[in-house]
Amino acid sequence: MPKSKVRKKASAPPPVDRRTPVKAKSAGPSHPIYVGVMLGMMLLGLLWLVVNYLAGPKIPFMAELGPWNFAVGFGFMIIGLLMTMKWR
Repeated sequence: MPKSKVRKKASAPPPVDRRTPVKAKSAGPSHPIYVGVMLGMMLLGLLWLVVNYLAGPKIPFMAELGPWNFAVGFGFMIIGLLMTMKWR
């Protein structure tokens, strides 16, 4: 039986990009104060929890907060961690 001819497929033209490329604005590094505030918030939260464990009942305003001291301490730490997403 005779073999059929192999047909060459026509190459499709490359897709045309209708958008013009735009260069992204290069943001510089974060201000040193931003880094200090970010680290300070995380350390403040840690310090709040340590003081709560060691002397919480002896400090009047901490004794009034009761279990909310954990929310305050972890809140400071979470704020510091959220600030890391904007750090360049």
